[in-house]
Amino acid sequence: MRDDPSVVALVTRARTGDKDAWDEIVERYAPLVWSICRTFRLSRADADDVGQTVWLSLVEQLPRLREPAALPGWLVTATRRECLRCAHSTERQQRLSLQVDQEALVDERAPAPDQDLLDAERNAALMAGLRQLSARCRELLGMLIRQPPAAYAEISEKLSMPVGAIGPTRARCLAKLRRSPAVAALIRSEQETREEGERHGHAVVEGRRKVARRAQTGR
Repeated sequence: MRDDPSVVALVTRARTGDKDAWDEIVERYAPLVWSICRTFRLSRADADDVGQTVWLSLVEQLPRLREPAALPGWLVTATRRECLRCAHSTERQQRLSLQVDQEALVDERAPAPDQDLLDAERNAALMAGLRQLSARCRELLGMLIRQPPAAYAEISEKLSMPVGAIGPTRARCLAKLRRSPAVAALIRSEQETREEGERHGHAVVEGRRKVARRAQTGR
């Protein structure tokens, strides 16, 4: 896991024209953009084109990014979208579509996009959200997520909380955590990524149907 400086602070500084902040964003997330290109088996030239498009788009969109903490998720979604567009526009993809599933565009043997980096961003969002909770909520959630979780009797004694109140209090604390800006942004970005994947899945299914129809008609 790498050190995780404040994404919000970086975005805020970059918006004001701070070149050092922009350079830090590029240096930090360029490996993420490149690793996503690798999963689509793009050539070096195509990967460079995708990266250039993503960074130019970020220059345009950074002032409009509603939640600065959502930057990593925005980059993941934007890079995947550009990779799909690039793959679908190449002659290689046109030839492969007549022979194999479009799923072959993604190399399943390639490593997943910098999972450590994504995990770090997720953990950073959760820590930011936890800091906005009361000390009592933080302590309760900490006791419940430790391995193994604390027994309700132990929680009741330590927090002077009736056993019957632990479940409802936990639910309220989690609801507050989900509403915190950092965690809400994380949830939205991951939802957008899932929706993008679902749209790609529908495209793959339709591609397979077209291949089957061509095979049956000989066209």
